[in-house]
Amino acid sequence: MAKSNRALGLRERALNLLARREHSRAELARKLAPHGEADEIAALLDDLEQRKQLSDARYAESLAHARAGKYGSRRLAHELREKGVGEGLIADAVAEAREGDLAAARVAWAKKFGAPPSDANEQARQYRFLLGRGFPNEVVRRVVGGDED
Repeated sequence: MAKSNRALGLRERALNLLARREHSRAELARKLAPHGEADEIAALLDDLEQRKQLSDARYAESLAHARAGKYGSRRLAHELREKGVGEGLIADAVAEAREGDLAAARVAWAKKFGAPPSDANEQARQYRFLLGRGFPNEVVRRVVGGDED
């Protein structure tokens, strides 16, 4: 009886976390680890995936949408890897995000700086800002350098 109550509590905890936002399988497993045994958690996660309540693809899409316009594709890839999403899903999400990198970098740059760099120090500062936001080098070069395409 105690094992079934614990399993029910584990399922309830998992559904509560998923109701708040999407989670990757690895992230949800990490959050549930203190509350159950590894085999119970794995079985629960398999069941949740089978019922389409847990999906790494949906998580990757959700994170990409949340980061769009503010951060670049490189940062998105890094965050997805940290959360344990598979490389195939990361490649799909990053390919989609790369399409908007240039426009998003221009918006972030204009919001922060709004004017071309006046000297080498300012140029380096602007480069670092955009690189820190996860935009690819070629995009940063085009935005800070003022290249039009």
